Amino acid sequence: MFKTQTFISSVYKLNQLPRNRLPEVILCGRSNVGKSSLINSLFNRKNLAKISSTPGKTRSINYYSVDDKFYLVDLPGYGYAKTGKSERLRWAKLIGEFIEKSDHVNLAFHIIDSRHKPSDLDIKLNTLLNANEIPYLIILSKADKLTQAEFKSAKERVVQVFPEINPQENIQFYSTVKKKGRKEILRILFENFG
Repeated sequence: MFKTQTFISSVYKLNQLPRNRLPEVILCGRSNVGKSSLINSLFNRKNLAKISSTPGKTRSINYYSVDDKFYLVDLPGYGYAKTGKSERLRWAKLIGEFIEKSDHVNLAFHIIDSRHKPSDLDIKLNTLLNANEIPYLIILSKADKLTQAEFKSAKERVVQVFPEINPQENIQFYSTVKKKGRKEILRILFENFG
């Protein structure tokens, strides 16, 4: 479906964005929610995105080109407690400015751990996406850790917090272990950018 994926650059300031502008799909969510794992799993690549054993390690906006048609943009994770307050504020400012100022973001993958209720920071991110009219898909990660009965309650938790979303269209379970949801997400990417 997609043949080539290439790491392009790590961006720490908005004046470092790639000169070659393409449509962007942003991956956003809390630290340790599995954004890097999702990138590797989607394209069957082990080391396309570096996975850190320490949550909150990604401090840059990382750009990956897919078939030179669009960028997957991995935003820094937010809310990791062991990071200093000034560092967390810097990340929040960078993410907020990026979303507000970029005119190339076509789609957001808002990744939430399927075992937990969306956090206050998830709510702030959702508000930011809606305010900037960015279409989004909520990806409930780590779905392999749920029992069959827990899938329904995981979806219900998200709908309680974000009542405006259509659970059939805007929520997708994902497991990097079992590849659950992989075909569906690749199909969405292909329909939009293939």
